[in-house]
Amino acid sequence: MNVQIGQRYLEMGGPYLTELRSSNDIMKDTEALRERLAEDGYLLIRGLHDRNQVLSARMEFLQSMQEMGRLDPAAPLEEGVIGGENKGAMWGKSADELKDSFPQFLNVVNSSSVMDFFERLLGGPALTYDYKWPRAVGHGGNTGAHYDIVYMGRGTKNVYTMWTPFGDTSLELGTLALCLGSQHFDKIKQTYGEMDVDRDNVATGWFSEDPVEIVDTFGGQWATTTFEAGDAIIFGMYMMHASLNNTTNRYRLSADTRYQLAAEPTDERWMGSKPKGHYAWGKTPPKTVDQARKEWGV
Repeated sequence: MNVQIGQRYLEMGGPYLTELRSSNDIMKDTEALRERLAEDGYLLIRGLHDRNQVLSARMEFLQSMQEMGRLDPAAPLEEGVIGGENKGAMWGKSADELKDSFPQFLNVVNSSSVMDFFERLLGGPALTYDYKWPRAVGHGGNTGAHYDIVYMGRGTKNVYTMWTPFGDTSLELGTLALCLGSQHFDKIKQTYGEMDVDRDNVATGWFSEDPVEIVDTFGGQWATTTFEAGDAIIFGMYMMHASLNNTTNRYRLSADTRYQLAAEPTDERWMGSKPKGHYAWGKTPPKTVDQARKEWGV
């Protein structure tokens, strides 16, 4: 089948797009998990979360969407059918600010099972950023290719993103896609990967909206898969990732949350009861990514 990323259509199983592989076969072998994370750049864990908790959290988000008038009132709430305005939603806030409205969401991403997993994987006490990034993506929406380091690189570089879909998520809904091998794109890491969006104010912070251009110029291959409620994927700050376009009439609900060793320095923008977040980015006219890439020579 063909899927869409930005303006490009890629064939699953073709030269540009392949299937992500699960790491459930080595889930109990900590050293094997670390080796695979280093080799592949990600860990796809099926059923990492409790499915019922994920679905309960999904209803919290949908009820919020209903209150905002974003859903089709004629459709069942649980289906998350997009209303006439096709407006997405972003609930990015600290856990303290989210706890009253989205307690089930926090139970999923801050659960003891998740924290125990990261402590085992990282080899010591772990913490999660106080700030969380849950979102609803409407029809046609997608995210361009980027490294997370450009948004949260002021502490340790050994921060890990966990992407959690809140609901069964087909390719058509707009799943996450990773560019395999991109953690080794040294020229990009040494230029774009040194950027800080608050300091440098570069447009969206995305490196490219063209997945084919990245593969043709730098190598690698894109990979994605379908997800079920309870699945999660974990990757580091230098894994180039994007999302497929949502081509359906339903919202894609998902969240990004971050984890690291507690003993290592944190990015202060994302910690505390009311994190300051991106305090300078976009406050003045930004430089375009095309301008920045010319300066970087990439």
